[in-house]
Amino acid sequence: METRRTKRVTVAVQSLEMSPAEGPGRRSAPKRYRYSPEKTHAKTQKKGKTTTRSDHGGLSPYELERLENIRQNQAFLSSINLFQATEELKQLTQPKASQRRLLSGRVKAAAKEALPARKSLRLQNKEPNTLILPGEPEGLLYMQTSLKKPPGPLPMDPINMDEGSKLPSSLLELCSEGYPEERKVDLDLKDYRSALKNMRITEDTVAKVVKGHIYSASFHPCTSSLLVAAGDKLGNVGLWKLGGEGVDDGVLLFEPHTRPVSCMAFSRAHPTQLLSCSYDGSLRCMDVEKAVFHDVYDIEDGLRTFDFMSRDCSTLVVGNWLGEVAIVDRRTPGNTHESLHSLDKTLRCVSVHPLQKQYFAVAERRTVNIYDSRCLKNSKTPAVSQLHGHSLSISSAYFSPCTGNRLLTTCMDEMIRIYDTSSMTEKSPLLTSIRHNTHTARPTKLTKLSAVWDPKREDCFVVSSSRPRSVQVFHQSGQLQRHFVDGENFNTVLSVAAFHPSRNAFVGGNGSGRLQVFSD
Repeated sequence: METRRTKRVTVAVQSLEMSPAEGPGRRSAPKRYRYSPEKTHAKTQKKGKTTTRSDHGGLSPYELERLENIRQNQAFLSSINLFQATEELKQLTQPKASQRRLLSGRVKAAAKEALPARKSLRLQNKEPNTLILPGEPEGLLYMQTSLKKPPGPLPMDPINMDEGSKLPSSLLELCSEGYPEERKVDLDLKDYRSALKNMRITEDTVAKVVKGHIYSASFHPCTSSLLVAAGDKLGNVGLWKLGGEGVDDGVLLFEPHTRPVSCMAFSRAHPTQLLSCSYDGSLRCMDVEKAVFHDVYDIEDGLRTFDFMSRDCSTLVVGNWLGEVAIVDRRTPGNTHESLHSLDKTLRCVSVHPLQKQYFAVAERRTVNIYDSRCLKNSKTPAVSQLHGHSLSISSAYFSPCTGNRLLTTCMDEMIRIYDTSSMTEKSPLLTSIRHNTHTARPTKLTKLSAVWDPKREDCFVVSSSRPRSVQVFHQSGQLQRHFVDGENFNTVLSVAAFHPSRNAFVGGNGSGRLQVFSD
């Protein structure tokens, strides 16, 4: 049955003749084919039944209409010469058999033989070819200098308060307290550990003080209340009085810089003044009494660290990322240095001896050098003493706060080292090495961990840890004194830590701009 139907379709297709297109141009929509031919009836006897067949093989009107559409489509394609263009394209794109054989044989062999033989530069005793990358454009070490604050004094206007608002009067009273009278700490290690155990962190001692992640923090020396300052990645400086009232629970936020605030410290001689330096090349002094940010020192960019070189805090040693240290005298008019000295290509930290102010330590690439400020030269200044043993870059180096007989370093080789600097020999001997994880889980978003002394003692220091997230206090012998862990109020990495100069309290800053204070 299927065979007879297939034959009828074939006969019907052959019976239709191809008619030429009626004219050039775009073909209109095909018209419905109306079937009304004269039918010839033929009676055929099959199994006792009579069937009627037309001259088109007995196709239905739908099948005849489909065949007519096919014919009209082919007629249109023939009118635009599509079939001829397809054949010509095939002949052009398909290579001849002789060409294929040529490419696969002799031509490929000839091209292969024409290539020069490769030879090793090492076997030829030649230096390897080095790729010289283009240098950085001038004035763009960290950020375009056009984004810096204008030189000169800036008003001390908090950005988290209404415009024209005055500073709280209690802030000036608190900052005027100053440092307490110095007294010797007679606590032995056992009593010191007991005092550390009494230090706690609560919900009230955690607050967001600045917008970006914290690069530096410092306690004010006042004792009636806890006042702490923090500098963040965006150039903001925040002041937070614990338990304070008003806007943001006692937080005041300022914008004296435009790049990370890498170092800050309160003046011991004038406690109403907070000095801060930034990567944008500016060193400013926040004067709470005058409600202004003074312009102390200014370069193009890249200030990294500073420390006071005189007891009245008028002279400073300032280091930048280019390996230079500048001696700055605040009593001299203007915002320039007294002298500038090149030490090394990399400089991350400077620390002045607490008693012999002419000596200062510099954390350079993989060595800590101690220099005498009276013997500084423009370049290649000889070091008074050197501290060797570091295998990777050094994050920080600090003299012990009371006598300066010890120097504490933090290195990226996951070691904390303590050196003997009591005699200032050519090579200071190493006393203690403590293995500690100095790496952060997010190196691009957190400040490098650094160990810092407790200013009340000569032999203990604090350092944060990323694994586990905690804060640890060590003795100079390497013995752990206290491990601060609090899963409820303390679940972050405190990349910056600092002790209070007189009270049993220390503060830590994290990557989201929050300060967390442990106190008794």
